[in-house]
Amino acid sequence: MSQPHEPRRPRPARWNRRQLLARGGALGAAGFSLPALLAACGDDDDGGASGTGSTTGSTAGGTAAPGTTAAGGTAAGSGEGGELFFENWPEYIDVTEDGLVGTVDRFAEATGIAMRYTDAFSDNVEYFALIQPVLGRGDTIEPDIIAPTSWLAGRLINLGWVDKLPLDQVPNAANLRTDLQNPAWDPTGEYSLPWQTGITGIAYNLDATGRELTSVADLFDPEFKGRIGMLTEMRDTVGLLLNWLGVDQSTLTTFDEAAEAFDRLAQAKADGQIRAFTGNDYLDDLSTGNFAACIGWSGDVVQLSLENPAVRFIIPDEGGNSWADTMVMPKGAANRDQAAKWMDFVYDPVQAAQITAWVQYVSPVAGLQEEVAKLDPELAESPLLFPDEETLARLSTFANLSEDVEAEFDAAFSEITGA
Repeated sequence: MSQPHEPRRPRPARWNRRQLLARGGALGAAGFSLPALLAACGDDDDGGASGTGSTTGSTAGGTAAPGTTAAGGTAAGSGEGGELFFENWPEYIDVTEDGLVGTVDRFAEATGIAMRYTDAFSDNVEYFALIQPVLGRGDTIEPDIIAPTSWLAGRLINLGWVDKLPLDQVPNAANLRTDLQNPAWDPTGEYSLPWQTGITGIAYNLDATGRELTSVADLFDPEFKGRIGMLTEMRDTVGLLLNWLGVDQSTLTTFDEAAEAFDRLAQAKADGQIRAFTGNDYLDDLSTGNFAACIGWSGDVVQLSLENPAVRFIIPDEGGNSWADTMVMPKGAANRDQAAKWMDFVYDPVQAAQITAWVQYVSPVAGLQEEVAKLDPELAESPLLFPDEETLARLSTFANLSEDVEAEFDAAFSEITGA
């Protein structure tokens, strides 16, 4: 199995989002053109935990994972009552701090639901390995909502390990961005609602390339032999190559449809064009020029560009990849009504704007710009958070593969990468 990308997970901090946006002039100094800025929509340093802090723990067994419990029960608000457990990625929600009430605590106050929020979802593959034996034997795990990256959400849907969402109880689901409706990982749109989204494209070091790059073809230019980086995440690497080759990655059903991309990649590896396949550790090589160019994640590169003005990020001419971490309900989730209340709450533009202003990812909720402007007018003008429709239309999502085809893709990719 290929390793998933985790571009938005905590890593050694350089600049946080608030610093990045406050230093908007540095982006110009970094040489970002407007299209590049519009491309740089995902970021990943300054996320959040829960409204009152969080801890992590196993959810797969019979023992509860320790986590955050926000005030609830018969608390103030609408008095809905009940409980809810959401297991999310670290630093991925606004917290209660500096006199502001975080989303978990706002939700508990508004509904009377005792919200338990943990950040134990730190790796797609590891989390899948944790829940697989439980869901596979027909038992239930403790969280009512989890937020896997879209490819894993699609796999869980295919396996029948998640329930349809009670969308009739989530009227604010109508606020889902149109480009995220009926996605490849959930073609009927019945099983998931995205939490946050981001972009994969090409990163390069202008000092090392000596020219601007525009296309995936640049990664195969012999001029850069031995100085190209590819990602260990199969969907990001192969997906960009498929865009270049004119293959719709969102509709793949067989390995043969993607075979040319694998052949091109294998030949580039054999020819010495590719220096290495990496995860987030591509950043050091990109900054030093060991990588003239590589496949990368917009948030990483925007952060790095503030340290090194030669570093750039683009959506290639052929298009980029989009990713999403998306809320799903594991099979047999106990608190469906409360889960519906939560999803409706965070898809309210007023509430979603507060999440966006804190975590500063590209929200899946439409109509936020005006609401964010009420909180921070400068932030509302950021193309990092509010890409235009033309930019969004240039992004593709990898297909939701069947288990046997998934195995073919992973085996072929592992053979090339040596993983």
